[in-house]
Amino acid sequence: MSEITNRVAQSKLVTFDLEELYPKGERKVLDIKDWLLEGIILREKEFRNHVDDHNWSDYQDSYVALQCSTDAIVPGWAFMLVASKLTPYANKVVVGSLEDLETVLYQTILENLDVSPYADKPVIIKGCSKKPVPENAYLMAIEKIQPVAKSIMYGEACSSVPLFKKK
Repeated sequence: MSEITNRVAQSKLVTFDLEELYPKGERKVLDIKDWLLEGIILREKEFRNHVDDHNWSDYQDSYVALQCSTDAIVPGWAFMLVASKLTPYANKVVVGSLEDLETVLYQTILENLDVSPYADKPVIIKGCSKKPVPENAYLMAIEKIQPVAKSIMYGEACSSVPLFKKK
């Protein structure tokens, strides 16, 4: 009988797992709707009072998605004021959803990523993730890796989808 060999383990295939790049830290949403009159009107004096009375230390070492979940028209300075209070505590603050926050985090990580380990190699971008990796992170990953990789696939080694092959 012939010995069973694991061809995947023997291949030169390099796995790129976005989940491994996921920054540690709590994610929080700060919704300013409760700081607006009836959730839609920003009155500067009352808004500033809410900002001054808020416990900003609750955001220590966290990543914050700053938003207004109502259809209020919020002037740009309001988000800037809140961000100025969050900056000493939070690792990162963005205006938008949690997915927007994750996208910005991955953008920063991928912009600074050393892709030399993927040069002239077949790369598989791992698809399944237990962490909230945004769809845009996959697009940013292929943009970053494609110029150096021999080929790029998506999925798992046993069932991958070819995406790119250098000619």
